[in-house]
Amino acid sequence: MELLQPTVIDTKAISAEHPEDYFNTILSSVNDHIVRIGIMTEPYFWHLHPNSDETFLVLEGTLLIDLETGTIELQPGQLLTIPKNMRHCTRPGGERSVNLTIEHKQTETVMG
Repeated sequence: MELLQPTVIDTKAISAEHPEDYFNTILSSVNDHIVRIGIMTEPYFWHLHPNSDETFLVLEGTLLIDLETGTIELQPGQLLTIPKNMRHCTRPGGERSVNLTIEHKQTETVMG
């Protein structure tokens, strides 16, 4: 059995390479979960995930996460997990937000 070699992923370089309003891609997988980088300058739609929690880790800027009960503000280095079935909407707290998102590989998204 051949072992996979570890790969260094430079999130700062990825952030610098993507000045567009919205960018979201898978960076890595860990067992049955994926790690995504999300770059946003506009709000994402209200949605929920019926089969997976979703964890956010802010790398750059401020991330605002709107919930039905209020808004949570995350700064670089802060992490928050949204439980499955909880409606939420993410948006940058300034001009731009860069975040890591960790979720199950088979995550379903329900808009609205």
